[in-house]
Amino acid sequence: MKRQNVRTASLILCTFSYLLVGAAVFDALESETESARKRLLEQKRSEFRRKYRFSAEDYRELERLVLQAEPHRAGRQWKFAGSFYFAITVITTIGYGHAAPGTDAGKIFCMFYAILGIPLTLVTFQSLGERMNVLVRQLLQRLKRCVGLRRTQVSTENMVVVGLLSCVGTLAMGAAAFSHFEGWTFFHAYYYCFITLTTIGFGDFVALQRDEALHKRPPYVAFSFLYILLGLTVIGAFLNLVVLRFLTLNAEDERRDAEGRASLRRVRPGDPLRPSKEVARCRALPPSDPSPFAGLGDRSCSRLKLIRPLTAAASPPDQPASQSHPETPPPSCHSNPVYCSSVSYRIDQLSLGARDNLGFSPPGSTTSSGSTFGRIPTRRKSV
Repeated sequence: MKRQNVRTASLILCTFSYLLVGAAVFDALESETESARKRLLEQKRSEFRRKYRFSAEDYRELERLVLQAEPHRAGRQWKFAGSFYFAITVITTIGYGHAAPGTDAGKIFCMFYAILGIPLTLVTFQSLGERMNVLVRQLLQRLKRCVGLRRTQVSTENMVVVGLLSCVGTLAMGAAAFSHFEGWTFFHAYYYCFITLTTIGFGDFVALQRDEALHKRPPYVAFSFLYILLGLTVIGAFLNLVVLRFLTLNAEDERRDAEGRASLRRVRPGDPLRPSKEVARCRALPPSDPSPFAGLGDRSCSRLKLIRPLTAAASPPDQPASQSHPETPPPSCHSNPVYCSSVSYRIDQLSLGARDNLGFSPPGSTTSSGSTFGRIPTRRKSV
């Protein structure tokens, strides 16, 4: 948690510092130009009023008429093509400002339409960006195999470089197309593409607003719509590589902190270690059953009941006679078929056979030469 707090505070400080730097730079670049343009506009306004003898009120009325007529220079904006263009600018948060709902019903519908459409668009472009990144990664791997490189693994740096080149190429292609259709310079067209695909949307340059292009040039309209949607997909793929990497690091830190808190709750300093369920279950066996198989693991605990008749008959050699257990004969195959088919039964048979041949019990066997079982099973003759 401490690391995340430090990271968040650092990001806030960096963002505020970035804003201060941007404000200082824009002030230095645009302030003088704005003042000069304002002085020129006042001079032309005075000349216009003297030439046509307009009063101040008449001139303000003329200004309002010019501003209201500006959106209509491109033709009707609320036919299907223009409405589709406006819907794209709403759900993609571009918002040129070239058109806006004029009725109260249209404004209410626009708010609800944006509430549902903006999250849907963000998720869609993020998913498309991930799929595009997967496709680019596969293509890079195949390219490396064709070239003959030993390491075909695609790193994050490779993906970032490819994504950056894709963004630059997409912007350049759009700039060339819009400079041809709109009559802009290549720089202004590139600026328009950048402002559009980053969803800033100042509205100082807007496509499809000349000579009623929305109604008279359908191929150009289709190209503009597809370019905006595909360009946003490319930008989204690049942002997934850059921005989501930080989100992944933040999620990993949160998971690591949660695991640390959980481990501290399980084992606290000074508390005795609590046995696990498996150890407690194994300890639940009667103390009179000294099992030689206690170290076989947790799974052997469930099988201890099958070998109790065998282990109960043997006592450790260094155990005092007062603590030794009474010896009982092993169960027969008829009374306990499970024991007869177990490995323990086979070990006992081999031990008894070795005692008959050698006259003493082998080391580690469960029987001794001095122990009697009542009736010693006879050896079966081998075929």
